[in-house]
Amino acid sequence: MSALPAVAGIAVAVAVAIFARFVGFDRERVFYPVVLVVIASYYELFAIIGGGQALVSETIGFVLFAAAATIGFRTSLWIVVGALAAHGVFDFVHPNLVDNAGVPTWWPSWCLAYDLAAAACLAALIRTGAISARAIHSA
Repeated sequence: MSALPAVAGIAVAVAVAIFARFVGFDRERVFYPVVLVVIASYYELFAIIGGGQALVSETIGFVLFAAAATIGFRTSLWIVVGALAAHGVFDFVHPNLVDNAGVPTWWPSWCLAYDLAAAACLAALIRTGAISARAIHSA
């Protein structure tokens, strides 16, 4: 098995984080929760590509990660860090959980690497104070 998908996943996650920081996309706390929702939606796309048989199973996963993104956005971005890392674990076990013919063979290792790198980038931003983990609610 080639390491290229994992290396590429890390590189793309870091590039997206740098780009988002440079142009200011991540100034809004919603950026990484949206990234998580988009990441989670790919397995549904792959289910459709694979003929739709895995769509219900993939939708369950999507709903769980979208819920984590929502809760994290509304409370603490540390939840989003954890959910991104959890999605990486999901990528690792996904081939054993869901029979989705549309998933490219290289995808789980690419997405695992992307997810873990994105989680690390967000954690670094929170730790350095560049992004607030806590939601600020106005009265």
